[in-house]
Amino acid sequence: MRLRSVLAALTAGLAAVTCVTAAGSATAHGGGPAAPSRGGACSSAVSLDGFSDALDKTTYDGTFVGNFSALAVDRDGALLALSDRSALFTLDPRTLRPRSVVPLADEGGAALDSEGLVVDRDGTRLVSSETEPSVRRYGRDGAVLGRLPVPDALRVAPAGRAAPNQTFEALTLLPGGRTLLAGMEGSLSGDTPGVVRLQTWQRKGGHGGHGGRGGQDFRLAAQYGYRADTGLGVVETAATPDGRLLVLERGFTAGVGNTVRLYLADLRRATDTGRIEALTGQDGVRLVRKTLLADLVDCPSLGATAKQPQPNPLLDNIEGMTITGRARGGALKVLLASDDNQSATQTTRFYSLRVRL
Repeated sequence: MRLRSVLAALTAGLAAVTCVTAAGSATAHGGGPAAPSRGGACSSAVSLDGFSDALDKTTYDGTFVGNFSALAVDRDGALLALSDRSALFTLDPRTLRPRSVVPLADEGGAALDSEGLVVDRDGTRLVSSETEPSVRRYGRDGAVLGRLPVPDALRVAPAGRAAPNQTFEALTLLPGGRTLLAGMEGSLSGDTPGVVRLQTWQRKGGHGGHGGRGGQDFRLAAQYGYRADTGLGVVETAATPDGRLLVLERGFTAGVGNTVRLYLADLRRATDTGRIEALTGQDGVRLVRKTLLADLVDCPSLGATAKQPQPNPLLDNIEGMTITGRARGGALKVLLASDDNQSATQTTRFYSLRVRL
């Protein structure tokens, strides 16, 4: 199944809005597919086609299905879902049912706090972990093939200036396959709170090529500053076909719930901040420009239920995002997934969005 087929399969699967029980039977969940006009609108730029709780609190091959922090479309059209507890699932794009699971680990066999996922053009997987942080290349069998260099300042203190669990949450490959981008979730010590760093790597050679020597084909390149909204962090990015970025910002307030906003960001004319020790609003430093596409609290709930207080019961701890193709009319088809943290108060939920740029 190729990318164009994945678009139709995901739309059909999520519009059905089904919930698969642990025994494997399907039961209706919610009010059916979003209405194509008024009912599906989250904003003038974003509409919700449907959602699915099919995988919530299920297991596959002895592995808990959940804790999803990243999504990607594989080269054969299958959907990849990355757990932050060191498991990479291959899912059927129509039913979301798992087809396989591959364990991931570092070079010493230790588990990862895996947060970002990219399928490179040769089918190898680039995975970011926020522990160090790191970006490693894996084979389809989960074997470590190498790792990319990381600037010292982005490392977790005391090695660098990053806070634990606030590093490489986001990972995307820009059009053309030559530039990889990782987004920090939180600010470095010394930077203005809310300003996060976006680090890029440039592939060596003129035409990109294949994965090559496990990560040595990428070298450190430009870095940019991005201002997240107050109380929110950057949890995912996805490169659009024209080279801009969809940026997912997320936060949580106990007793209130999640805030999740989708932005369109443009790296053009932003300052390379790689040699700037502290970003404090100084003159001459241009941050990445961003435009709000939607606050997901404004999406229709479509009959969704929440296991804890939420400003909209549709919301949960959304962390994963990938672009699966284009809809008729040119809108991008965007798939989101929530990380349930294997918690009774959170839900593994997939969301199908239509985004007009």
